[in-house]
Amino acid sequence: MHQASPSRLALWGAAAVAALALAGCSRPEAAPEPIRAVKVITVSPSGLSQQQEFAGEVKPRTEARLGFRVAGKITQRQAEVGQHVHAGALLAQLDPQDYRLAADAARAQVAAATTNRDLAAADYRRYVTLREQNFISGAELQRREAALKAAQAQLDQAQAQLAAQGNQARYTNLVADVSGVVTAVEAEPGQVVAAGTPVVRIAVDGPRDVVFAVPEDRLAAVRPGTEVTARAWAGNETLTGRVREVAASADPVTRTYAVKVALEGASQPPLGATVAVLPQMRDQGVAQVIRIPTSALRQEGRGSAVWVLDQATMTVKSQPVQVASADGNEAVIAAGLAPGMLVVSAGVHVLAPGQKVTIWQDRTAAAPPLATEGPNVPPAQATLTSATR
Repeated sequence: MHQASPSRLALWGAAAVAALALAGCSRPEAAPEPIRAVKVITVSPSGLSQQQEFAGEVKPRTEARLGFRVAGKITQRQAEVGQHVHAGALLAQLDPQDYRLAADAARAQVAAATTNRDLAAADYRRYVTLREQNFISGAELQRREAALKAAQAQLDQAQAQLAAQGNQARYTNLVADVSGVVTAVEAEPGQVVAAGTPVVRIAVDGPRDVVFAVPEDRLAAVRPGTEVTARAWAGNETLTGRVREVAASADPVTRTYAVKVALEGASQPPLGATVAVLPQMRDQGVAQVIRIPTSALRQEGRGSAVWVLDQATMTVKSQPVQVASADGNEAVIAAGLAPGMLVVSAGVHVLAPGQKVTIWQDRTAAAPPLATEGPNVPPAQATLTSATR
């Protein structure tokens, strides 16, 4: 037998050592991905009432915006927000000096016109006597009569001017012409306002309305005369009323329609109070819809989707859905789901299509069985925790 040379034996030894080193550096096999535990619900139709609650505000049926009838500088303001005033109460004052001077000038004109009228009357009486004695002609008497009438007209004009100037001076006092509560003050002392500029707003005593807004799709069910239940948010008091007015056009910003409800009964909530309004939409029934928790939804592309559990293989697949609306913490599904489907309700963002899962079970409560043992269902996965809507 031929014996290997020492050099060849050395090469063989080096190759063996290299092979062992390479075997030690190879990557270990990846551990299998753990099976995730998820919560599921069984899809079933449930009733969805078409009634909807709205937030409304209590407002006066009539609100007066009072302002001065003349221009000027405000010197005093007696009205305060929240103050209840009676008709005739003084609310604010303007600087009356200019109007007083104008009234004095008109008064002087009346005095001058009165003097001219008296002089013309004396002349007329004297000429009447002369005409009776045939010392003057009839035409001369007519001229004196015309002068008397002109003087009387000038006096009437001066008196009317004096009355107007007197009114102007009185208009420097802003007086409430209705009884109610001051809801806003829109001008302050020292401010120069024009005639008619609103200075004080008063909510007139009397009936009050609840005003709320409805979208266009609910407008057909809210008509004048519709019964409404209003519940005060600050307490448990419940009021009744009827729709009194519906806006003819939508608000240009919110695109909703304002609805006014006349409250019934002697008890009236305070102005500005917020109430929950529930219109009695009798023409709307209860629809059967599918609702799922919003936690079950995820975004896929440009739409929404859910994970549906295949109970036979215990894997999940993506199912696109169409969301119609929201009902609290639940989403109303318009299309994509059928009764009996198992939908993953928690842990949706860590799943992948075809991924195996197991059903999370509450160890503190017994889970009701959803499936029986069979050849395709492992014994450990024979019961599922579900919430049936």
